[in-house]
Amino acid sequence: MSGDHQTLALLLFSAFIAVTLGITTWVSRNRQGSAEEFYAGGRLFSPMENGFAIAGDYMSAASFLGISGLIALFGYDGMLYSVGFLVAWLVVLLLVAELVRNCGRFTLADVVAARMAERPVRIAAGASSVTVSVLYLVAQMVGAGSLVALLLGGTSGAARSWTVVGVGALMVVYVSLGGMRATTWIQIVKAVLLMAGTVALTVLVLVRFHGDFNELLTSAADRSGYGKDFLSPGLRYGGSWTARVDFISLGLALVLGTAGLPHILSRFYTVPTARAARRSVVWSIGLIGSFYLMTIVLGFGAAALVGSSAVRESNPAGNTAVPLLAMVLGGGEGSTGGTFLFAVVAAVAFATILAVVAGITLASSASVAHDLYASLKRPGGRQRSEVAVARVAAAGIGVAAIGLGLLAQDLNVAFLVGLAFAVAASANLPVLLYSLFWRNFTTRGAVWSVYGGLIPAVLLVVLSPVVSGSPQALFPGVDFQVFPLENPGLVSIPLGFLAGWIGTVTADEPPDVAKHAEIEVRAMTGAGAV
Repeated sequence: MSGDHQTLALLLFSAFIAVTLGITTWVSRNRQGSAEEFYAGGRLFSPMENGFAIAGDYMSAASFLGISGLIALFGYDGMLYSVGFLVAWLVVLLLVAELVRNCGRFTLADVVAARMAERPVRIAAGASSVTVSVLYLVAQMVGAGSLVALLLGGTSGAARSWTVVGVGALMVVYVSLGGMRATTWIQIVKAVLLMAGTVALTVLVLVRFHGDFNELLTSAADRSGYGKDFLSPGLRYGGSWTARVDFISLGLALVLGTAGLPHILSRFYTVPTARAARRSVVWSIGLIGSFYLMTIVLGFGAAALVGSSAVRESNPAGNTAVPLLAMVLGGGEGSTGGTFLFAVVAAVAFATILAVVAGITLASSASVAHDLYASLKRPGGRQRSEVAVARVAAAGIGVAAIGLGLLAQDLNVAFLVGLAFAVAASANLPVLLYSLFWRNFTTRGAVWSVYGGLIPAVLLVVLSPVVSGSPQALFPGVDFQVFPLENPGLVSIPLGFLAGWIGTVTADEPPDVAKHAEIEVRAMTGAGAV
């Protein structure tokens, strides 16, 4: 890219980083140092503020860069991600949001441990939450690397690698200094910027085609290289039986995974009441729904105006489709408008990545400190020490995410997030639903449910074409692939529910009916909620 692109985009990057670091510094000077302040921001956010923060947490690099890129490359099949990510929020609204706010305090494990033996449940749920969070973080790292590599030199490996390291360092700073309060305001600022940028691009695409969506689709099909097949199912997930089953597996993971994401569940604790949590979800559904509708326009717009082959040439996974589209809409490479619009979109995408990684890192460090460390520490330890452990954990998780992000640089970010959703739906969702709705659920059932979903999901990913046995794999030079599907959800999600049922019916200890009754009253009425 030209020097003008680099200079303007880097200035905008720097401005956002300066603003967010300023927010973090200001919040860190006014913090109380308590666990409630660090994990939940003092529970002082309004439903609208929390709704914008949830949207900012959820609309990640996978959404802005990855989904649009998949639509630009594969047309109809790429839209599955948009539909799946949006429909998932109905599950969250109807089954999870209000009940989780009433039953828990800071993490997923709080909900389950409320009626179980705490230590084994917290260790299992904490390990699962950290695994999901690290997978999600890798997707954001890959998105940041692709974006900055495009800006600084096309396929520059050094630029991508140093960007991954830089994003990891920044996320540790945000979480360690500012906690949930700083993270929330960063997400709100990011959500506003992302919605504004997406609306502007969508309007420009529709204006280019005179508001005729049919003309947009026709032009996209013509320039895709696939003709009318571009607008029909099966281009990516068609043909062989494995591709079709993969399609079903992915859809199941996307729809069910959101309700098990640790960084989404933790957002329900930042509002004062369950009613506020429910209203937060309504706000977020409005923002997220409109956003995903616009990603469809951007994906087909990139195919029509940039061309699928040009998108693939820039980045084989399609992660740079939206910045390239912005350049064309602004007047093309070398034009003032193209340079400005490209730089703005690149900066918004970078802001998106930074905000999301901050939220995920906070949720995972909370799981390490509040669940794993709290289960193993000596009785009578100070609460403040738990917050100190969370800050150290943020650094460790950042290092792990950087290492995996460097390995996965050539994978599509939306696809990587699909894997995180599959693990969340397999390990976290079964134990959460059983705990809330099954009267006879036991501690053994809870532990078996988590591990019965987590271990198969991770193992099947390791043995899938994602890791080895294909040119696009993490390790293309080796082949230990056994499992044929790229997404394990179709197998691992039922295994999580099955393991929880088997663990419960074979348990020696009887279920604690009194505790279940207490949790049921708290879940439905909010009486006794923290």
